[in-house]
Amino acid sequence: MDVLLILAIYLLIVNLAGFAAMGIDKNRARRKAWRIPESTLFLLAIIGGSIGSIAGMYTFHHKTLHPQFVWGMPAILILQIAAVLYILFGPVSISLL
Repeated sequence: MDVLLILAIYLLIVNLAGFAAMGIDKNRARRKAWRIPESTLFLLAIIGGSIGSIAGMYTFHHKTLHPQFVWGMPAILILQIAAVLYILFGPVSISLL
């Protein structure tokens, strides 16, 4: 199997998991049931599910009043994009002269 296909499947699964985790946690919050730990929500984003987690936050209106999520999730996504760009294109030198 092609490495890019495996990576795409992995990213699809982890983003769906991040999206679902936000929805499940919102539902549990409404029912005053056992909650998914915030560290787990962040872990899903860090391992590649940041887009799904952000989409879930705003779809389910969950954690949108928590600054650590409002700023943290996009920060994780930006770092992931920067890492991918670094891997693809290597270090970029900026000359001021």
